[in-house]
Amino acid sequence: MIFQSIRPALSAAGPLLLVHVALLVTWDLAARPWLTVALLSAGSVALWWAVGRLRVQPGSQVVGVLLVALLLRLLLLPVPPTLSDDVLRYVWDGRVVAAGSNPYLLAPEDPALASLQGPVWRSLSHRDVPTVYPPLALGLFSIAARLAASVHVLKLLLSAFDLLTCLLLIRLCAAFGLPVARAAWYAWNPLVVLETAGMGHVDALGVALVAATLFALSRSRPRALSAAAAAAGAVLAKLVPIVVLPIWARASRRPWVFAGVVAVLIVAGLGPIALSARGVPPGITRFAISWEFNGPLYEPLWRLSERLDVTARVERRLDAVKIATERHELWNRFYPFNYPQLHAKLVLAAALGLTLIACWRIRDPIDGTGAVFGAILIFSATVYPWYLLWVLPTAALRQRRAWLLLSGLMPLSYLPQFAGVDLMPWIFAAIWVPFFATLALDRRWSTA
Repeated sequence: MIFQSIRPALSAAGPLLLVHVALLVTWDLAARPWLTVALLSAGSVALWWAVGRLRVQPGSQVVGVLLVALLLRLLLLPVPPTLSDDVLRYVWDGRVVAAGSNPYLLAPEDPALASLQGPVWRSLSHRDVPTVYPPLALGLFSIAARLAASVHVLKLLLSAFDLLTCLLLIRLCAAFGLPVARAAWYAWNPLVVLETAGMGHVDALGVALVAATLFALSRSRPRALSAAAAAAGAVLAKLVPIVVLPIWARASRRPWVFAGVVAVLIVAGLGPIALSARGVPPGITRFAISWEFNGPLYEPLWRLSERLDVTARVERRLDAVKIATERHELWNRFYPFNYPQLHAKLVLAAALGLTLIACWRIRDPIDGTGAVFGAILIFSATVYPWYLLWVLPTAALRQRRAWLLLSGLMPLSYLPQFAGVDLMPWIFAAIWVPFFATLALDRRWSTA
């Protein structure tokens, strides 16, 4: 009887399961980047085919979709996280917390942490940068760091949170009368499975709390306190959800209660960190200024600034102002900030600000959340594959074809690092041109 209820899902997901078995057999995915990208591309095609075939009956769809989601993640849990060393950094930060030290002030290379240095430390990149992760994430890291096989434990915990997201998406489908097969767009997505169970990215924790927030807001009488607690947790797992708070506050129907609870929890979590660092922790500042990779508008924009020699034009203006005002010391401070990459970041920051103001007017919390996370990705200077996890749950519920397509194209961004292929222009174009073309044809944010 149980097998009959899950048979449609297993049948539809058959090719997807085979792709994940092949990824498991490949094992070291970074050592075979072309094969890895080919398998993930095949998995994306299999996902579209599987969701199209999925014909589930009321009462059986939850078990089938969740079982396949579980099987997919179990297949990639043993795979070593060679495409990204982030999970090693998580374990290191967890060990620093467990030792009673402050990871916001002490970078891994700091002599004060010499007693903790070992195999994990030797595998870290960016040893000169203190942690950038909020306290809830660090709490999870410290739990895993206290246990044997810390990396695998952490991947298991993050996979559990990811499965919670899958369950909440199924519940959201039921709440809005949507086909539960839509949840499979996220639950069975090869990129999602790779970045959570395979590479162990902490985004899975934040995304689960975002899904919990949306679920609390989806009730006929929204649960403002539950939504506020989940929303604050999402911010304390990774800071990016803070820009969605205005939308969630309005959707709670008790915006002042929502805002008050969120403010108290966030201040309680981030306040001690800000006090210890006397402001923004240095790791976060370093990330905001220095990190850049595959930004869809950023990459072409800073190159255009360079080609138009904007730096020289700005420098001539600064020279003129300096001479006119005779305040040389004051204006000399601006010269180090006059370079193409910063020009692009300032333009995109302004554009993002205007876009967020427009997004905050969206009344539907699912549509608004998707719009905000999507805008952040589009205007960001850094877009790694796992950043898509933030927008894919709402893209699944609303069937946003452009974002679902992008989840199949984004693994191409691993080729510059592991196959020695230049990002610009062809890999970049292969990722972003189809996305923007599809986005232009699918502009409706609020149509279910």
